[in-house]
Amino acid sequence: MRDVSPSKDAPAFPQRAPLGVLDGPIASTLLRLALPTVLVLVVQTIVGVAETYFISFLGTEALAGVTLVFPVLMLMQMMSNGGIGGGVSSAVARALGANRHADADALVWHSVVLAIAFGAVFAVAAILCGPVLYKSMGGTGAALSAALTYSGIVFAGSIPIWITALLSAALRGAGNVNVPALVIILGAVLLLALSPPLIFGWGPFPQLGVAGGGAAVFVYYVLAALVLAFYLRSSRSPLKLRIVPLQGRLFRDILGVGLPSAVGAVQVNLTVTFVTAAVGHFGADAIAGFGIASRLDYLQIPIIFGLGTAIVTMVGINMGANQVERARRVAWIGAGIAFGITQIIGLLAALFPNIWMGLFSDDPNVQEMGSLYLRTAAPAYGAIGLGLALYFASQGAKRVLLPVLAGTVRMIVAAFLGWSAVIWFGASVNVLFQIVALAAVAYGILTAIAVLPRRMFFQEREPAVHATR
Repeated sequence: MRDVSPSKDAPAFPQRAPLGVLDGPIASTLLRLALPTVLVLVVQTIVGVAETYFISFLGTEALAGVTLVFPVLMLMQMMSNGGIGGGVSSAVARALGANRHADADALVWHSVVLAIAFGAVFAVAAILCGPVLYKSMGGTGAALSAALTYSGIVFAGSIPIWITALLSAALRGAGNVNVPALVIILGAVLLLALSPPLIFGWGPFPQLGVAGGGAAVFVYYVLAALVLAFYLRSSRSPLKLRIVPLQGRLFRDILGVGLPSAVGAVQVNLTVTFVTAAVGHFGADAIAGFGIASRLDYLQIPIIFGLGTAIVTMVGINMGANQVERARRVAWIGAGIAFGITQIIGLLAALFPNIWMGLFSDDPNVQEMGSLYLRTAAPAYGAIGLGLALYFASQGAKRVLLPVLAGTVRMIVAAFLGWSAVIWFGASVNVLFQIVALAAVAYGILTAIAVLPRRMFFQEREPAVHATR
């Protein structure tokens, strides 16, 4: 057995570190690791749009019902992928960086246990709280019935959804981004093939209506979870899924990053909810214009999340191997790439807002409102990209508290102060959008300040050990 313990002169190099993670060019490695995840998220976005398109043929009530469920489903997916999933990726990466391969494998089983627990919580909450929640969101009559039908079937698959997310996160933490991407993309093709027959009753399939859309999602995630589990049991996987005794320290390793990150996901949803409510105070044209313009905000998420998962992996493995300076360089180079991409998008949107708005509406009032938002808020996109990239770096370093608090400041400024300014003090929509932009800039600056000190990376190191595979 080869001794891989670090000496005073050299860091430990994990036996299975992906090419370029511990040495070589950083930017190209980040982009190589990010590309498959970006592709997956783009495909998932297309699938979501396509399923909405299919259900729209069932009528306005069915479409409204599915729309009511969508924010709750998105919250669960954000918490499982970017929240607890971020904790899984970080823990696995740091374990592998320190050559703690037995811990890395054990973390896979601990992830499955957490997926079952969180999935069960969401399933029970959807069943018990769904009727009240969807009514409070405006659901009545046939729309409420459609929401409850769709929600009941989709959230019955909460556990497979969580298992898929956390097993994918574990593989990404080990630097294997291709297998999760392939599984999700092939599953998306299956979902697109299943949805229309189940919704409309084509061929041998029964006509299930809105329930058919939920059933297709359920089947999609069950099969994805099974395929990932079988792969992790195979000899080709860099990690091994096997039942092991549960250890509190491994749960703490995941949840120490995952729980604060999950709080961050909740903050994002609350911010969007309050800002939308404030915009709604100015009428239907305002909320339609804001809704169209803010879609551009969401289109950047696949890029930043894909890059962010690569940052988590590279920072985590380098931290585990005690290559702290390289981990810091990964963080800032990744942040620079994110800033550049999002700032270019923001400036183009601010300079030419009518191009984007014209894709969705020719109503002059709607276009004017959306253009106002883009001219005001889009120039701050770079700050959001910078902050999110450094937030992912903090996950890899297991230091997420201060970046999450920066997200709290953004939520307080954009959501609560913005909403209060409109509702209580009669501020104009232009002032509201300026507050949103200010919140974005504050988030980027505060996150950078939180990550800048060297102690952000030096406070905790993973003990490198002899390889014990």
